[in-house]
Amino acid sequence: MELKEYKFSIAELHLDPAIIGSYMGYPSGSAPEPIPEMIEDVLTASSEFAGVVGGYVLRDDIGHDKKDKTFSIGDEVFNVGRYISSRMRKAQKVAITVCTAGAGFSDWSKRLMAEGDMMKGYIVDVVGSEIVDRAMGQIQQIILSEFQDNGMKISDPYNPGYCDWSVSEQQKLFLFLPENFCGVTLTESSLMQPVKSLSGLIGIGPEVKRTGYMCYNCPDQTCIYRNKRIKVKEE
Repeated sequence: MELKEYKFSIAELHLDPAIIGSYMGYPSGSAPEPIPEMIEDVLTASSEFAGVVGGYVLRDDIGHDKKDKTFSIGDEVFNVGRYISSRMRKAQKVAITVCTAGAGFSDWSKRLMAEGDMMKGYIVDVVGSEIVDRAMGQIQQIILSEFQDNGMKISDPYNPGYCDWSVSEQQKLFLFLPENFCGVTLTESSLMQPVKSLSGLIGIGPEVKRTGYMCYNCPDQTCIYRNKRIKVKEE
């Protein structure tokens, strides 16, 4: 088992105020004042509250069952569904990933809302989600850099809760991670603490492909990631 952990600065994540605005429902820089200024203020202050950490564990004891649409690591079988199963089918290794914006960021949003500053609290919440997404992107690039010289490719990262993969299967996923890895723990209800965290799988192999998220084809109309990615794509 190979394990790696990284810390990221806010500057390394290249957060874009326009994208933050689009996630709030204001496409193409159409957010009214004082929203753009508030977004800038939150981004400026983010370094004070964020503790961005990400990492991964590599495993090669993997398998798949085309008929059952499952993916396995060791003795654990993951019911990932047709979409994810088909994209992990040619993987020779898998990276089990975790990223977090840190407990301070989640606490910042809660405190603002408790004080009645609902808009700023909401902006902090959206920025926290984007920080975690960007950190996962950094981990993805690190993994690609490590393997591409050997002719290996990587898949998109797939998270429990995405497509047909139940969030409850994070319990299985965390069995392969050291306790408190990257400062992230799991509750009995399969929610991660800190709240602004992501876990997932990235397939690795010479025939693995990155296809992008097929959110237009997903039946889950309420998924926050679906709505987020479609908004950005439409712009």
